[in-house]
Amino acid sequence: MSGPGRPGVPSILLADIGGTNARFALLAGGALGTPRHFATLDYATPQAAIRAFLAGSAASPPPSRVVIAAAGPIKHGRLHMTNANWTLDAAELARELAANSVELINDFAAQAWALPALPADCLRAIGGGAAEPGAPQAVIGAGTGFGMAVRAGSGERELVIVTEGGHASLAAGSETEDAVLRGLRSKYAHVSVERVLSGPGLAELYRQLARLGGAPDEGLTTPDIVARGLDGSCAISRSALDMFCGWLGSVAGNIALTTGALGGVYLAGGVVTHFLDFLAASAFRARFEAKGRMAGYLSAVPTFCVTHPDPAFLGLARYAAGGVRVG
Repeated sequence: MSGPGRPGVPSILLADIGGTNARFALLAGGALGTPRHFATLDYATPQAAIRAFLAGSAASPPPSRVVIAAAGPIKHGRLHMTNANWTLDAAELARELAANSVELINDFAAQAWALPALPADCLRAIGGGAAEPGAPQAVIGAGTGFGMAVRAGSGERELVIVTEGGHASLAAGSETEDAVLRGLRSKYAHVSVERVLSGPGLAELYRQLARLGGAPDEGLTTPDIVARGLDGSCAISRSALDMFCGWLGSVAGNIALTTGALGGVYLAGGVVTHFLDFLAASAFRARFEAKGRMAGYLSAVPTFCVTHPDPAFLGLARYAAGGVRVG
């Protein structure tokens, strides 16, 4: 990637905004600048975060076009983020940033558009056969929440379908998962996929497993749980990681079935990148395929972990260049 700006060259501001981090980069003359990361909680509004980024960039003139990928459903050019207290309004942003256009797209749509641009060394295969050329691809990910999108076709017929699959109801696959769900239902009116398969969800798993085991809740953070689970110093943290990986495999298998993703299921998002080796050795793939009569069908579907540090910007750059559609 190039530097942050190219003075004298018109640029497009690209943004990937999640519940924890807001990331920004400039696209100028076809070259993508290195993304910079800002903590969402450090800024009262997205405009403030954008201004902080632009103040440190070399954009001259300022970007006249802005393309923002953010977590949450978009209606009439407006998005209230699901996991952060930010509201993005395209018209307001255009006015306040003096931009000719501001476009809002779903964050996992950007992840899906990135799939054709991902270098082979930024994909780690975890089971399955070869991706079927031209078949649908599903991209899912656990971060502050749980995202999902589907990509189908190629060239002029390429289409990305945006979903809110992270808010679908979560189903259990074992008696222990049943017990965890009962505990979660006592706290929440609806137990969605992202109640478990997200950074905060891993902490929920830890608390529920501690309760079921009659152990004290030590108030561990998600990074603590990952660290103690990986080094074996906390049995409950290890069990939480095991359950997370198994449940992720089950959900990923459901998504492969419901979308016909014979082109593969791709895991993005920040959580699993912290324990890729553990995930590969876990029950993830077995649970992915454990769908009764459809086990043979799923055994051929490849699953990959995306290891690129900022894949959304590859998708945003493709979108900004034109030629892709959203459904």
